Amino acid sequence: MTPFLGELIGTCLLVLLGNGVVANVVLNKSKGNNAGWLTIAAGWGVALFVSVYAVAAASGAHLNPAVSVGLAAAGKFAWADVPLYAGAQMLGAMLGALLVWITYYKHYAATNDADAKLATFCTGPAIKSPFHNIVTEAMGTFVLVFGVMSIVSADIGLGALDALPVALLLFAIGLSLGGPTGFAVNPARDLGPRLMHAILPIPGKRDSDWGYAYIPVVGGFIGGILAAVVFMAL
Repeated sequence: MTPFLGELIGTCLLVLLGNGVVANVVLNKSKGNNAGWLTIAAGWGVALFVSVYAVAAASGAHLNPAVSVGLAAAGKFAWADVPLYAGAQMLGAMLGALLVWITYYKHYAATNDADAKLATFCTGPAIKSPFHNIVTEAMGTFVLVFGVMSIVSADIGLGALDALPVALLLFAIGLSLGGPTGFAVNPARDLGPRLMHAILPIPGKRDSDWGYAYIPVVGGFIGGILAAVVFMAL
């Protein structure tokens, strides 16, 4: 498996399982309907575990442009490889969103809430405030990238469970920092599925909230770069 294919498959799995748990919770007539925020945060954590475990040997399992940029800023990844990784991550995220739509196709038709349908693709703010929303996304991504760098440097040596600390990290971010914006903490995870929401024939859908779309991207990259700066300083 090439690094490009590894990042594509890994990010596809991440979004399929992550956005899949959101769809399970918020769409009508799903067996997981109204299971709550804890289910969503746990689902995303497990999604990251599966994704990292699946492709770490092929690509290092960045699965996130903010991670790739952060590692490059810290001198731990070649800048020349960032576009390749980011492209694979975007395509993987779009494919994952497509698979969620296929899986829950009948439930989109059974759901009247257009905001809930959008939430199965991308994030949105609980209270809209561009500056504070960017700060929140930057904070969550900072914790993610700084945590990933620390975990990798520690080389805990858990064997097949090496992906577990990163998964628990995302679970913790979702529980603790996810309330204001839905913890995208990943530009590709938000932008790729948002594009699919705009493209796919979803019954009763709303606009794709493009006025908010830049916030997870800008906040994510700010957080990733700051994490690299702080990690290298320490």
